[in-house]
Amino acid sequence: MAKELKDLTKRADNYSQWYNDLVIKADLAEQSAVRGCMVIKPYGYAIWEKMQRILDDMFKATGHVNAYFPLLIPKSFLSREAEHVEGFAKECAVVTHHRLMNDPEGKGVVVDPSARLDEELIIRPTSETIIWNTYKNWISSYRDLPILCNQWANVMRWEMRTRMFLRTAEFLWQEGHTAHATREEAEAEAVKMLNVYGDFAENYMAVPVIKGVKSANERFAGALETYTIEAMMQDGKALQSGTSHFLGQNFAKAFDVKFINKNNELEYVWATSWGVSTRLMGALIMTHSDDNGLVLPPKLAPIQVVIVPIYKSQEQLDTINNRVNPMVEKLRSMGISVKYDNADNKRPGFKFADYELKGVPVRLVLGARDLENGTIEVMRRDTLEKSTVAIDGIEEYVKTLLDDIQDNIFKKALNHRSEMTTYVDTYDEFKKQIEKGGFIMAHWDGTPETEEKIKEETKATIRCIPLEGDKTPGVCMVTGKPSKQRVVFARNY
Repeated sequence: MAKELKDLTKRADNYSQWYNDLVIKADLAEQSAVRGCMVIKPYGYAIWEKMQRILDDMFKATGHVNAYFPLLIPKSFLSREAEHVEGFAKECAVVTHHRLMNDPEGKGVVVDPSARLDEELIIRPTSETIIWNTYKNWISSYRDLPILCNQWANVMRWEMRTRMFLRTAEFLWQEGHTAHATREEAEAEAVKMLNVYGDFAENYMAVPVIKGVKSANERFAGALETYTIEAMMQDGKALQSGTSHFLGQNFAKAFDVKFINKNNELEYVWATSWGVSTRLMGALIMTHSDDNGLVLPPKLAPIQVVIVPIYKSQEQLDTINNRVNPMVEKLRSMGISVKYDNADNKRPGFKFADYELKGVPVRLVLGARDLENGTIEVMRRDTLEKSTVAIDGIEEYVKTLLDDIQDNIFKKALNHRSEMTTYVDTYDEFKKQIEKGGFIMAHWDGTPETEEKIKEETKATIRCIPLEGDKTPGVCMVTGKPSKQRVVFARNY
């Protein structure tokens, strides 16, 4: 067993430390020299690239195109939408000068006081303001609508408490920003993108999610409605995994973006924005992984199959190579990413532990005796089960196995969520249950005051008002006032 695996903290001992250990030991990311920022290492970035590629295709299939907007935003832009600036003011990083100089006293490099900017610039925490200032130049008539733009970018939010992938000062994401002629079109767009996120989470990440609407207290700053997908991690905490916002006409009014409609009348444009980030990497890790390391869904694994030869001589290795090389070519022709690790730099046991730690879904082991018997050893990472199967037809066997692993880890996560979801009717029940973790379905009277009271007393928040499921009305567990339906409460990351 590799030393890296032995040093991995057990989930039951310290879940938070287990997560931090795994991010580092599986070569996903590491801390950088900049406070609150991380270096995403090649293996971690390869997973993000697969996410990005799949999502990008999904966006384009729904009519969206990619663009790019500036990193720096004039400070005055943020002040135009009151709720927006209030929501992000404490997280903004501000550029004040444009030049450095040698310190006259010989103490290194200092800011040149004569190079102060006429207007300070904000490193984008999100791009609504700079984009809507741009859209003003693009839109004059209903014929110019809709605009369906997305950008892949980095953003900066000056977080005080950071954790790699889950919450960092700088992170990678995509942000869609769309403009529409009618309220109905914009609302439909926001729901459509919520469903795209839900589809991606469940069918590619194998992460079950609840789709819903945020309460007024939890809405995106400047939105009329925020839609969300909420996932449950293994420790019972919730993770907001993607959001889609109906912005109404707030940003159009702030930046005076009007158009002439079909009735030759001048009106403000309707807007949406939506995004997911490298936080999805955190969701992927915490939903599926175990005490042996990462467990990756095959659809997102950089390496779906690794083949390790067992040999005692160069002659044996040559024989194995001759059998494996055509196997590798066929697997790749089937769209399966495969690595044949016949390098003589590590012992097989170390390789086994390393690929297990990194969550490679399928491991094939082939030795001289296997060749004589016409068999090969197969291990699936999700269950750690080993089996011996015929080499002939192994490629089709592996393809079927990868599909089975994808389905199995989704079902496992779904079962875990079901087991950790409870229904309560009284506040006393709620206080006891929230200490056990998980999702709690409870009635709430719809007021921000009651929501804030629950948050202060229990550290639990309303994750969402579900769009599907039981809509039976009831009474609020705290106040006894009427409630339209149960909502999802949880403690969260």
